[in-house]
Amino acid sequence: MEKMKIVATAKQVPERVVTNDDLADLMETSDDWIYPRTGIHNRHVVTDENTSDLATSVAEKLLKEAGWDASDLDFIIVSTMSPDALSPHTSAIVQGNIGAEKAFAFDINAACSGFVYGMSVASSFLSSGRYQKGMFIGAEVLSKLIDWKDRTVSVLFGDGAGGVLLEASDEEQGLLAEELETFGDRGEAILTGRFANKNAFSGEISPLDPYFHQDGRGVYSFATREVPKALDKALKKANLSADDVDFYFAHQANHRIIESIAKNFGQSMDKFPTNMVEYGNTSAASTAILLDELYKSGQVKPGMTVAFVGFGGGLAIGAQIWKL
Repeated sequence: MEKMKIVATAKQVPERVVTNDDLADLMETSDDWIYPRTGIHNRHVVTDENTSDLATSVAEKLLKEAGWDASDLDFIIVSTMSPDALSPHTSAIVQGNIGAEKAFAFDINAACSGFVYGMSVASSFLSSGRYQKGMFIGAEVLSKLIDWKDRTVSVLFGDGAGGVLLEASDEEQGLLAEELETFGDRGEAILTGRFANKNAFSGEISPLDPYFHQDGRGVYSFATREVPKALDKALKKANLSADDVDFYFAHQANHRIIESIAKNFGQSMDKFPTNMVEYGNTSAASTAILLDELYKSGQVKPGMTVAFVGFGGGLAIGAQIWKL
């Protein structure tokens, strides 16, 4: 066990709600078409905010909830595939905004597995003994990567951020086991942010499409087949069975995918909470947003055993088992 505790959780989503009926004004679609296929009714979309704005709000809420000062932080990690800019990185903007002068900060991009990969990095820092307190945030403004007339993609995604404060602990709680996997040979199943290498010395190059594209059927097949395998490996490392887990916090990609994962893993959907009906797929933010909602509602309590599961771009999978 890598001993540490989740001290606080928080989320931030834009006020602007875009319903399925709103999307019907932009393209040929309807709630009757979207909801049965995805489990999504709404998504939150920024108006004038950017990724660092959502992440900063989460950071401020986390510190307030825990009663920490920004100077207490040793590090800040932000997972995002939709940063404000390539430089400065989003975590550096957050660090400056909250005045965490002692903390070092960096971003990771593991797309929809970003929560699990970020928590893995954070737990490694804390278990090393070199650092005591850290902040991890998953934040996305995917709306700027979407072609809003492409109904195969635009109906799926939303903007938001969620995060946790983590602290090293001597108590019997923390990360029990994990399984991280990458399938780079299948990476073209999810593509976004492609830009041509146009420079002063290159010839004429056709610009690449920067918008989000994915092979929906391929991703569905990948997730429903490979995620239960990764979960099983993580549980075996932890010497636990699937029944020992109180909740499975799966990336909120699509309700059908999560139903299939639960069925293939032999578990009730009662153990797989979902909230994509309100937020859609928020990539690296989805698990943290869901975790915060269940903490705040009192459904998740200290002492529980939970699994965090991410899957998506890369292609990549992350599965972790935690004792809270």
